[in-house]
Amino acid sequence: MEVSEASHQIIADLLASHTGQHLTESRRWRVGTALSGVFREHGISNIDQLVCLLADRGQESLAQSVVEALLNNETYFYRDKPTFDQLPESVLPELAEKRASTKRLSIWSAGCSTGQEVHSIAMMFAEQAARWHDWTIEILGTDISHSAIATARSGSYTQFEVQRGLSVAQMLRHFDETSTGWQLHDDVLAYTRFQQHNVLKEPPSRQSFDLVLCRNVLLYFDPVTRQAAFERLRSALSPDGFLMLGAGETVVGQTDAFAPISGRASIYSPVHAAPQAVRMTAAG
Repeated sequence: MEVSEASHQIIADLLASHTGQHLTESRRWRVGTALSGVFREHGISNIDQLVCLLADRGQESLAQSVVEALLNNETYFYRDKPTFDQLPESVLPELAEKRASTKRLSIWSAGCSTGQEVHSIAMMFAEQAARWHDWTIEILGTDISHSAIATARSGSYTQFEVQRGLSVAQMLRHFDETSTGWQLHDDVLAYTRFQQHNVLKEPPSRQSFDLVLCRNVLLYFDPVTRQAAFERLRSALSPDGFLMLGAGETVVGQTDAFAPISGRASIYSPVHAAPQAVRMTAAG
């Protein structure tokens, strides 16, 4: 579907103002396809007509629908498994040692989409329930999309979705088959909480997180916006916590807020500036 330059810019500005994401030329080709559901729902025939409707007052709901349609909600269970496997193999054991006195772990998945990443982590804890039985484990998933958060909260997935990343044994262990798909067990859901949130806003909790996952989110930001997001993520992390990015992402050359950790792919530690020395002046 051909998009006029003016209409394209208005749609791009709408996405940027709501999410910080930039609709690059490489993503422009999918705008018409992405918005096809919005067209059907609202009886719209083309993007120019959509832009005209968006210009009217009281179209916040339509604007939200457009933004959500343009978001890339691609996700699946145990995505980038070699990277993800570092959590049970090294990251979580190290955090367990650091938090042995409080027996409390707080994890944030920023840009969690429909929840598969959060539920993958929750399944790790459920599979080691004896190891963590006297711990308080909190896994928060956030996303800017209302519909994605609703799916994540439900813990209900289609046959296609559960087959992406899960073995048959995991499906049978953690899900019940229903008439509409597969329902995640309560013992896994009990670890999780979901809410709508924009990673560019203040962190979703006043308490610091021990581990933050922000995978395949920042790549849609321009350098300035990405730097602001890194600062938000650092402010949300404990000084000795960890940040996990996507397999194709890095902090190198992007920010001074985080540093790579030797031997750990896609996992970074926050860099906190040393306290400024207090200058003493002599009286008189």
